[in-house]
Amino acid sequence: MKNIKVVAAIIIDKNKVFATQRGYGEFKDGWEFPGGKIEKGETPEQALEREIQEELETKIQVNEKIDTVEYDYPNFHLSMDCFICNIIEGNLILKEHEAAKWLSKDELYSVNWLPADEGLIEKIKKYI
Repeated sequence: MKNIKVVAAIIIDKNKVFATQRGYGEFKDGWEFPGGKIEKGETPEQALEREIQEELETKIQVNEKIDTVEYDYPNFHLSMDCFICNIIEGNLILKEHEAAKWLSKDELYSVNWLPADEGLIEKIKKYI
């Protein structure tokens, strides 16, 4: 099975977390934490900073790693390093995603999370 290594930003601001809805591909319309693949020579933190700049035109500070999610999708295995982040500069402009929401602790289950991301919800509650 193909292994895919990615990073995800758990962007928290004013006791809410930023969630994005995929606008393309096999998992279109599913909700996720923004991020992407790690390129050769990058640390997970560098990859996350680059991906958020590319996808959302926003500069973030990558803080604490809260988990590495291991999830078997039908066609590949996903390994996802997840970091708590905060915004340094920018307005989270959607360039690749269909939609986005700021979710409070009580709203975390109000969207249809992709399976790998859903496993993070209970851990994230401690941070918001």
